[in-house]
Amino acid sequence: MINRPLPTALAAALVLTVHFASAQPVYRVVGPDGRVTFTDRPPLAAASAPVRASGGGSGGVALPFELAQVASRYPVTLYSGPQCAACDAGRQYLIGRGIPFSERTVSTPDDIAALQRLAGEAALPLLTIGGQQVRGFSDVEWGQFLDAAAYPASSQLPPGYRRPAATPLVAAERPAVPATAPAASAAAASSDPPVQAVPTRPRAAPQRAPVDNSNPAGIRF
Repeated sequence: MINRPLPTALAAALVLTVHFASAQPVYRVVGPDGRVTFTDRPPLAAASAPVRASGGGSGGVALPFELAQVASRYPVTLYSGPQCAACDAGRQYLIGRGIPFSERTVSTPDDIAALQRLAGEAALPLLTIGGQQVRGFSDVEWGQFLDAAAYPASSQLPPGYRRPAATPLVAAERPAVPATAPAASAAAASSDPPVQAVPTRPRAAPQRAPVDNSNPAGIRF
């Protein structure tokens, strides 16, 4: 067999093909369970199933894949209180940037005690990004921490996304209902008519038969 040199154009095409194949990017993907995989497909193409938004208030709307991954790794929670201007400003900042977050309200003594245990002080607002705590509101500082967590700089929330409703930090306990009602209440609730007491009547004295003097022994036939 005689080896003939390839035409110049064909050889150049093969070289470019090999070059592009070797330069193809490899993507690092973190699954919902935290498992890391590597693929040559972009993360958006690698996600075959839609990722639902977390927080319970999104109405089942799927978040973009990258945003859902960040939100699952570094969930954002805002701790706010009534008549707190800084809390209102922080909430509007998160909404304007399109950050999926949950909100916990602090208004009762139990809430304040729980916040004290959580953050070491009862100061609002408090923002948590994963395990990171940010006290007070500063759009610059909050933006730096959100950037470090890889949250997008502008909103990528899909149309129809609904932010979950705020919930108290400590759930209110409902009064316990007694298992059994008192006997008087049970009798009152009965469908039968109430029993009326009959007054006691005096016993009549026994009547004696008239004495027959003709038969003093009282013998009857």
